[in-house]
Amino acid sequence: MNGLIRIIGGKWRGRKLSVLDKQGLRPTTDRIRETLYNWLMPVMHNSLCLDCFSGSGSLGFEAASRGAKNVKLLEKDKQIIQQLIKNKQLVGGDVIDIHQTDTLLWLSKPAKIQFDIVFIDPPFYQGLVSKTVSLLESNNWLKSSSHIYIEVEIDHNVMEYVPANWRLHREITAGQVHSYLFIRENI
Repeated sequence: MNGLIRIIGGKWRGRKLSVLDKQGLRPTTDRIRETLYNWLMPVMHNSLCLDCFSGSGSLGFEAASRGAKNVKLLEKDKQIIQQLIKNKQLVGGDVIDIHQTDTLLWLSKPAKIQFDIVFIDPPFYQGLVSKTVSLLESNNWLKSSSHIYIEVEIDHNVMEYVPANWRLHREITAGQVHSYLFIRENI
């Protein structure tokens, strides 16, 4: 049985997109997305966005709906990729680029582009956040004032490894999920 996500703002507001029912796939809730996009509203228009572990695509499609210039979705699972492509075709998401890839491998190369907004919402309990953060910094994927959203299990402490130049801007806890929004500052 597949589920649905609803785009909550922007040009595709109210559109429902199918999501595969797969273990470990947990779309960011409407409540958290609403809060996150209120925080990001001043920097969303014409931004370059990277959704590192796109899964349902809820974060990336929402960014595209709200005026991002380009959104890159990275996802490893072939079935999930096929669903993301169907959803892109459904909404006519010409600003969305979908890449079937291992995120850590993709980020391990020197950056060809720098992003304004990065979403890091990987499968829980796999140690992917700290490696992702490290690769984003070491391979120059971030602009000097990038906004980085991280969604982790509630008992995970991201403050142990985020770079010193990432200032915590906002955070929220909902159920078993803790979400952070950092702003990268010049060193």
